[in-house]
Amino acid sequence: MSEPDLPDAAARELYREIVKEGGRLRVSDIRPEDEPTIGQLTALGLLVLHTADGAYSAINPRAVGERMGADLREESTRLLARAARIPDLLEDLSEAYDAAPRRTEPVGGVRQVAGKEEIRHLLSQFMREYPHEALTAQPGRFHPPAHREDSLAQTCRYIERGGSVRTIYQPQARLDRDQVEYAAEAAKVGSRIRILDVPFSRTLVFDRTVALIPATSDNKVAAVVEDPAVVAYVVEVFEQRWQQAQVVDWIALAAGPVEPTAHEQVGRLLARGLTQRAIASRMGLSERTVAGHIARLREQYDAETLFQLGWQMRGARAGESGG
Repeated sequence: MSEPDLPDAAARELYREIVKEGGRLRVSDIRPEDEPTIGQLTALGLLVLHTADGAYSAINPRAVGERMGADLREESTRLLARAARIPDLLEDLSEAYDAAPRRTEPVGGVRQVAGKEEIRHLLSQFMREYPHEALTAQPGRFHPPAHREDSLAQTCRYIERGGSVRTIYQPQARLDRDQVEYAAEAAKVGSRIRILDVPFSRTLVFDRTVALIPATSDNKVAAVVEDPAVVAYVVEVFEQRWQQAQVVDWIALAAGPVEPTAHEQVGRLLARGLTQRAIASRMGLSERTVAGHIARLREQYDAETLFQLGWQMRGARAGESGG
């Protein structure tokens, strides 16, 4: 139910002037610039036009307020009655949903969902069925460009409906322009995102009732866990990591450069033949952070091994120098 219309500042001031002048305003005395305001006061019932007299009369706001209140109470009663009927009206669809086959396989009491499309479909359902809290640990790049806009819209709707979202990234997220911009937009609507420089697996928990965890190393199969003891343990681990994680001002970070030099410098040092440990020492980073940069570079250059990556990057740099 929408908020009832109330007079704006200009309408309130004009009403006070009319009351001060005796509560009557002749049509012939209305200034052209006041016509929209007169229309607003008339629509609200605070002014009544007497055509025969060619004048408006001011009406007691208490009477108007009582009428508006009565209208709202009547509408509320009607909406409450309608809300009470909705579950029954949708019961046949609910039965069809419950009876529909699930593309899951029970394994040791844990359901499994295979395929990224099926996993995204399940997440959409969970964000509707568990609307209060989402806890997510998201290592690496988890939003392909094709799905980033949908993911952001889904997060915004979840928060707008009253839910809360907390997410943990790895440090390399700060060096990824797309991920920084995504985090900034999510932060603007109330999502809280921190970074943690320790290895962790992808985890999603909804309303501390159901958890999704990887069932395979490539994240193409997810295990759906609903056992209360296991979910409670997953939540406890998340909360410990959350306390250890670093707060980031994503909005400010998105407004400026996203430190491209760190990623590029790792690539340059790798092309020169330095080891992961030597790069970490040279740049003052942890080996885990350097490993994250290298993983991204391997994906970028489609290299299966570290040796192949270094070879391809040296070739790329030689090509740039020759060009």
